[in-house]
Amino acid sequence: MSIYLTALIKSKPGQAEALKKHLLELVSHSTQEAACLQYDLHQADDENTFIFHEEWADAAGLDLHNTQPHIQQFINNTAHLRNGDIIIYKTQPVK
Repeated sequence: MSIYLTALIKSKPGQAEALKKHLLELVSHSTQEAACLQYDLHQADDENTFIFHEEWADAAGLDLHNTQPHIQQFINNTAHLRNGDIIIYKTQPVK
């Protein structure tokens, strides 16, 4: 059963472009994972808010994703660019 996530990441003022570069690297690595079915990055009109729409094949795949070096590197290397915590919602499609 698929797992759906929406993640919100905000940049500090003036840091949107720098953060975007790291986010695009995250997309490049994450979309290569076997369990990744969707990993779409969007940017809000306010330019400082980034939104991921993710779909993972199963819980094991998501758990593996969360332990990947590129995830830890992103968290460690972007703390100075991010404004607040990364907010993650587990969601389900509305039918």
